Amino acid sequence: MAAAVAAAQAGASVALIERAAYLGGAATHSNVLTYCGFWTQADPAVQIVRGVGDSVLREIEALGGDATPVRTPSNVVIALLDPEIVKFALDRVCERAGVDVLLHSTLIGTAPDGDRTASVAVYDHGGTSSIAAQAFVDASGDADLATRSGAAVRYGGPDGAVQNGTLVVRFGGIAANADTSRGAWEQAVRAAKARGLDALTKEHGLVIRIPGSNDVVAYLADEAYDVRDAREHAAAERRGRRQAWQLLDAIRTLPGHENAYIVTTGPTIGTRESHHVVALHPLTESEVVGGSCFADAVALGGWPVEHHPGPGLPSRWIRIRDDGAYQIPLGTLQSATIPNLFAAGRTLDADPYAFASLRVMGTAFASGQAAGVAAAQCARDGGTEAERVRCELVRQGALIAAPPPEGSLS
Repeated sequence: MAAAVAAAQAGASVALIERAAYLGGAATHSNVLTYCGFWTQADPAVQIVRGVGDSVLREIEALGGDATPVRTPSNVVIALLDPEIVKFALDRVCERAGVDVLLHSTLIGTAPDGDRTASVAVYDHGGTSSIAAQAFVDASGDADLATRSGAAVRYGGPDGAVQNGTLVVRFGGIAANADTSRGAWEQAVRAAKARGLDALTKEHGLVIRIPGSNDVVAYLADEAYDVRDAREHAAAERRGRRQAWQLLDAIRTLPGHENAYIVTTGPTIGTRESHHVVALHPLTESEVVGGSCFADAVALGGWPVEHHPGPGLPSRWIRIRDDGAYQIPLGTLQSATIPNLFAAGRTLDADPYAFASLRVMGTAFASGQAAGVAAAQCARDGGTEAERVRCELVRQGALIAAPPPEGSLS
C-alpha cells in the first residue's frame, strides 16, 4: 500500500493487486494489532517513519483511533491498533492518491520482455486478465511476484531455515481489573499443560490490552511450517486454532478471566518469513545493529532484532546501537536479476538477524514508500538513480536520516 501510494504521488499510474477483501498486511490479515518500527527505542522515542506511513497514522486518528506510541513492559515502543479502523484508513489514503486498488485479485503469472518483467496475469471472479507495466514492486510478503517472474529468490536464511509463525488471538470478556500480565498468563499456560492440554507451544509472549474495546491480544500460538506447501500451511492454521481454544481454557482459570471468549483468530496465521528477493545489497546484522549509514539510503529502520527460531523457543532480541536507527540502502530494494523489479516489506534481502528487524510493519511502510518511488522513476526513465529517489522521498515527507531527539514522541 505504501509503495502504491508513493508511486502515485511520484506521478505514476498504479495498480495495487490484493487477493484479500481489504488492504493492510498483517495488521488486518493476521490480527497483529501492534505497529512496530515507526519509532526508535530510545527514551524519548523518535518517529523515524513518516511520509505515507505517517499519513496512515494521522488517518487512524481522524477516524477516532489512537496512534500514540506506547512503551510496553518489555521496553519496546509500539502503537496499538483497531483492525477495522486500519482497513478504512488505508482505503482512504489510497483513494486520495488515485491508486487503482484491485481487491479479490490473485497474481498467477508474469510475462517477460528480455531481462525485464513486462506484465502480470491476474485472476479474479471474472476470469484472467493481463496488466502491463514498466516497473513492479513485490510487497506480497512471500515474494510471489519475484518467484513467478523468474527472479533470483531465496527461501529463508542460507540454510533454508525460517522464523516460526504465530496465530494471534484476540480475547474479549476479561475484566478491566484482571491481571493480564505476561507472568500471570505464563502460569496459567504452564498449569494447563501440566493437566494435559497438549497443543500449547509457548508459555510466554506478548499479551497486551487494546484501548477502547479493552480486549486482549496474545501472541502465543507459535507454529513451524513451510508456507510454500499449501497442505503444511493449512495444517499449521488448524493447529493454531486448536491452540487458541486451549489457551482460552487455560486463562479462564485466572481471576477476572472466567467469562473470557475468543473474539477472533488470525484471520490468517502470521508468517514472519518465507522468500526473499535476492538484491544488489543484502543487509547484514552488523549493519542493522551498528546503526549503519549508506550513500544510497532511502529508508530508516529502528526496530530491534527480534528473531523467532522456532515454536516455544526463546526469541533472541538485539537492540540497535544507542537504541537509534539504521539506514536501508536502495540496493536492498533492487532485484539483482530483474532491473525493473523492486522489493519491500518481508520480501527484502537480509541475513537472518538483519531480517528479524526489517520485517516489521512500520519499517515495511518505509521500505514500501522507497520501493514505490524507485519503481515510478524506473517506469518513467528506464532506470533508477539513488539521489533522485532520495529527493522525491524527501518531497513526499519521508525520512531517510534520523531526526534529532527534539522531534521525538514519548
